[in-house]
Amino acid sequence: MKNIAILRKRKGLTQAQLAKMIGYSTSTVAMWETGQRKPDYTAIAKMCDFFGVSFEELIGSAPIFSLPAENKEIPIVGYVRAGYPNTAEECILGYENINENLARTGDFFALKIKGNSMEPKMSDGDTVIIRRQSTAHNGQIALVLVGKEEATVKKVFFDRDGITLIPTNTEYFPIHYTAMECRNLPVTIAGVVVELRCKFE
Repeated sequence: MKNIAILRKRKGLTQAQLAKMIGYSTSTVAMWETGQRKPDYTAIAKMCDFFGVSFEELIGSAPIFSLPAENKEIPIVGYVRAGYPNTAEECILGYENINENLARTGDFFALKIKGNSMEPKMSDGDTVIIRRQSTAHNGQIALVLVGKEEATVKKVFFDRDGITLIPTNTEYFPIHYTAMECRNLPVTIAGVVVELRCKFE
């Protein structure tokens, strides 16, 4: 489970600090990092949320669990803009499979990307797997609802004055909503992107 150590060090945390933040002992975190013990599903969910990464990014390409992994089907519920906020089109377009171990960590759905503001990371037609949640950490890519019907996928940054939605395509400008606008429109987090599935040309 070396990825846990890598992610922890990127945040500049000691094992003791990480342990305190997720509610486990320092010795337990140390054993996860050295492979002497496997984290349970609750611990995985906490670390995925804390580090803002997917299940695969947390544990690497070789999952180590006591139970065999199976796939779970989740719906592709429509399109969302990777551009300026626009009305999300909700309809079942199809289904994607996710690892059941990931599925145990939350409620998931998929969306098709429209637009190019998140290029080169995400392109028009790509599919994103989203964990449904109402919070996000700075730097995470989130599904953001603006008002009752508009939605967009952007990297988010929070400060005292509100929230900034940041595209990865330099041809687009960041969009800032003040704290008052966040309350009045409202601007809310509907989920975070945990996995990207690129289309094949």
